[in-house]
Amino acid sequence: MRKLTSRSLRAAALATSFGAITLFPAQPAAAQAAPASVIYLDQAWSQDDRDWYYNFSQGSTVMSYDIFLHLELADSQELFRSDANSERHGVIPQPRSPANPDGLPIGISKTVISKPAWKGAATGEFAGVTCAMCHTSELRVQGKRIRIDGGNNNALDYQAYIQSLDAAMQATLKDPAKFDRLASRLNATSADAKAALRKRFEAQAAGTHHYATRTLPSASPWGPARLDALTLIQNRLTSNVPRIPENTSTPNAPVKPPFLWNATQGLWTQWAAILQDPLMRNLGETMGVYLDINLHAESPAEGLFASNAAIHNLDRVEVQLWRLAPPSWPEDLLGKIDRDKAKIGKALFATHCASCHNMWPYRWTEPNKYGKSFVLVGLVPQSYVGTDNTQAQTIRPYALTGDLIDKLPGRFRGKPVLTSEDFKGSLVAPIYARAIADAKLTQEQLVPINGFRELPPPPTPNAVYKAAPRDGVWATPPFMHNGSVPNLYEMLVPASERTKKFYVGREFDPVKLGVDTSGNSGRFLFDTALLGNSNAGHSFENAPLGNGVIGPLLTDEQRWALIEYLKSIPETPGRVTPFGGPQQAATGAAAAPSGAQQPAWK
Repeated sequence: MRKLTSRSLRAAALATSFGAITLFPAQPAAAQAAPASVIYLDQAWSQDDRDWYYNFSQGSTVMSYDIFLHLELADSQELFRSDANSERHGVIPQPRSPANPDGLPIGISKTVISKPAWKGAATGEFAGVTCAMCHTSELRVQGKRIRIDGGNNNALDYQAYIQSLDAAMQATLKDPAKFDRLASRLNATSADAKAALRKRFEAQAAGTHHYATRTLPSASPWGPARLDALTLIQNRLTSNVPRIPENTSTPNAPVKPPFLWNATQGLWTQWAAILQDPLMRNLGETMGVYLDINLHAESPAEGLFASNAAIHNLDRVEVQLWRLAPPSWPEDLLGKIDRDKAKIGKALFATHCASCHNMWPYRWTEPNKYGKSFVLVGLVPQSYVGTDNTQAQTIRPYALTGDLIDKLPGRFRGKPVLTSEDFKGSLVAPIYARAIADAKLTQEQLVPINGFRELPPPPTPNAVYKAAPRDGVWATPPFMHNGSVPNLYEMLVPASERTKKFYVGREFDPVKLGVDTSGNSGRFLFDTALLGNSNAGHSFENAPLGNGVIGPLLTDEQRWALIEYLKSIPETPGRVTPFGGPQQAATGAAAAPSGAQQPAWK
């Protein structure tokens, strides 16, 4: 495949969705057992904030809600949505509550579509996926569960979860006894009722089966903690929804979901620093989790480019993330911080790390025309940092436009072949514009929804990786963008000395700040020799800087001092980075921490 530019990685969408009205009053779903007691850290969110974030709808419609509640696993009568099955795949269970009356796991929500987005579009109640599934995590330590809001779910095996869903749906279609039990739970007892149920179930099962068997397979399993969201998004928008299978790319570049605190305040988001506009980011993510989109109507008047995007909810989640604090190390649970050692580590960080990883109180951009400043993030050339580059190579270079050839906007119309980047962009733009128009937003209302960003955005940096502030990073293993390094300690050693194969366990290692690699709490074996799994780069060794070397060889004492410092930030629990910049942003960017070096590649 041709190497793509960073701009070509911008997000757009993930598997074909089929909707249908819930036709029969279902029996109540079986009660879910309460999960183990959860410990919440001070991240400046209230319980109401958490309840909303865990359960809000983005407009995603994976399948009919009643079917999801009562679908059995492929090989047993256990419900797919059971806490036990969620746990198997790393989806975090939660108990029933007023905000979650059916006891759904975090990141699975009810989407209610009361008005069709176009003539003939599905209405009713659906189960949908939200950002909280991947961006909420738990650290497990000796029987305790420490919730990390906005973290990376390092237990989630999304690929296996969808494959299990497909297997469950296919087994129910093929096994008369399974289908009869589903029909009974939904009170579809007559022949006509069962026929109607089978018809809508077959349509929804076909979408998930196509996604699981044509779009999801990769050269090797992703395993927990990672997914190739950008390729899946690309596939859904340019292949699945328009039904052009030739455009499918193999998702061989899984990455860990980035943590969300400080993301809204940062100048760029995504690992490759490809987006600034939060609405474009959040709508693109929703396109990737079963947003129903019309790419088949003859014209916009007939519904072309319409969708079920929940723009106001996407705005609310962004505003709520403005006030999410990074998690502080809980000394009462994980042990005391050696403050003297952390002080030494802080000086080392300022010398060797802060030119890329901004330190509190951060360096900021100058205020823009809206008076807002943003936290500067390191934009490190991939050729310098030397980390795995599969993400920039996995999407096929060109795409067929198929039946959309004469429906595309502007200069793209009439062209049978476009670059994958241009084809996706030619679809994202009108979907985005239609969603804004359908939400009846004025240009004035769009300013805060666009995160007070100046539009159009500047050109995206090419072939870089974003280096964000490290506050709260202790809670986000494994490391590197592709999760190829099991703990923070190994991020500080020569790359050649890192573990080449390790188990991705669910227990947290509070010493090296990583995942348990023993195999006792997780049996997925991560092999860094496989495509997309390289743990090269970001190496501290005595060699010229560049080509993967970012700093000098550290002594073991220095490494442990840095570990202690990373445990200590943020230094104040519940400290929220002010959205739009600190007070001094009005007169210029905040000063760099004492001792911070200029990046060596500049």
